[in-house]
Amino acid sequence: MPAYPTRLRALPLLALLGLASPLAAEQVGEVGVDWVGNDIIIEAVADPKVKGVTCHIAYFDRSFIDRISKGDWFEDPSNSSISCRQTGPIEIGDIDRDEDGEDVFRASRSIILKSLRVKRIWDESNQTLIYLAHAAELTDGSAKLSMSTVPLYSGD
Repeated sequence: MPAYPTRLRALPLLALLGLASPLAAEQVGEVGVDWVGNDIIIEAVADPKVKGVTCHIAYFDRSFIDRISKGDWFEDPSNSSISCRQTGPIEIGDIDRDEDGEDVFRASRSIILKSLRVKRIWDESNQTLIYLAHAAELTDGSAKLSMSTVPLYSGD
């Protein structure tokens, strides 16, 4: 399987808007879905505060031809999927333990109105990390979401 370069789409624009994620997602797959060049992109994101956990995020990437034909230049769909797994020994750093969790990854899906976010939530009573991928929109919230969990087992 060919190696894909790390993708930092529109990073200069995102940096100007203050929306760039501090960690880069590594593109590990790309699947073409139609003749106009729309793709499903699969990226790997290591949790920056929980060593040994990697999430794979899949999302739809609109092509230039699709944008021209539909006249909607600046927005991508909110659809995404996430799967997170233990990929090494787990070491939990200083994570937010509130029930609303904290952002692990954030990427713009339109100029300013929409972003794809991955939040980590700590379920202490079940010793499980919950990862939630969802769209955050300025005006209209989206019910499109995907969730994955990583159970933490003690050495006993």
